[in-house]
Amino acid sequence: MTLSSNSTNGTVTFADGFYLIAFNSLGNKNYLMLALGIIYLITLLCNCILLSVILMNSSLQNPKFLAVCNLAVVDISINSVIIPQMVPVFVFNLNHISFETCFSQMFFMHFFGDMESFSLALLAYDRLIAICFPLRYPTINTNLRMLFIITGIWILVFLIELYPVVLASRLSYCRTTVVQSCCCEHGQVYKLACGDISYNRNLATAKTLAFLLGPLTFIILSYVIVVVAVLRIASKNQCWKAFNTCLTHMVLVLIYYMPVILAYILGNLQLVKSLDQFTAVLTVSTTLPAMLNPIIYSLKTEELQEKLLKFFKPQKVSPHLM
Repeated sequence: MTLSSNSTNGTVTFADGFYLIAFNSLGNKNYLMLALGIIYLITLLCNCILLSVILMNSSLQNPKFLAVCNLAVVDISINSVIIPQMVPVFVFNLNHISFETCFSQMFFMHFFGDMESFSLALLAYDRLIAICFPLRYPTINTNLRMLFIITGIWILVFLIELYPVVLASRLSYCRTTVVQSCCCEHGQVYKLACGDISYNRNLATAKTLAFLLGPLTFIILSYVIVVVAVLRIASKNQCWKAFNTCLTHMVLVLIYYMPVILAYILGNLQLVKSLDQFTAVLTVSTTLPAMLNPIIYSLKTEELQEKLLKFFKPQKVSPHLM
């Protein structure tokens, strides 16, 4: 490995980029890459089919499925940022990455990761309005209002994520350029910088907690309100229908949040024995929800089931036309 560097005012700053190092102790690294490749292909296929079915059926073009489309776009994006760049790094050992590419990946990886959290909160908001205000739902939650909310979330997350990445890119990296991760994760990169990085660390912790616990708290509170509202319904059939509507979203929330929270706890308590195994499990758990989201939504949503059956069912040709 050859590193080029320059010296400015006595401070050595590497200008060659970073080297991603991970999975060296794993004997089955190729199997991991194969699994991630399969996850990525299924993610693209399922989410593209979901988007196509919604866009081709005007009956599905409502606020609920606008939120579903937003989640599908985020799912495709986050796995596209993480998985494809790992192939040349860990299959062909081309592990060098330029500064510009590294910080670009850092931004988009954290941006779409936070968007995943806010997208799940947006689905909870839609279910809250639909169940608690069923008669006023068409006027409260219109397509235009949902588009404004989605646009506002994208702009907010973009602006907030831009600051820590720009701040990290301006640090002086003179210790080492070896990043012990499979991608340019913010925490693994800024700690390589010289000088005081306490502000970067505190900023990263505050942002992670806010963007992780903020949407999760909203989701939990919304479902508490939903449960209270549903229990007031006299009909057991209506209660079951309401709970079944929310069940899909609750499964998505558990699939996304449980691995992230567990990884955060294990990392902060320093209970991780093998960094490579921890990175592998964290990578799979981060990319898996994007693959499972469209599958779960398709299996648990009656409107989508009906449209998907028509989508895949061969069209019969009229005898008259033949």
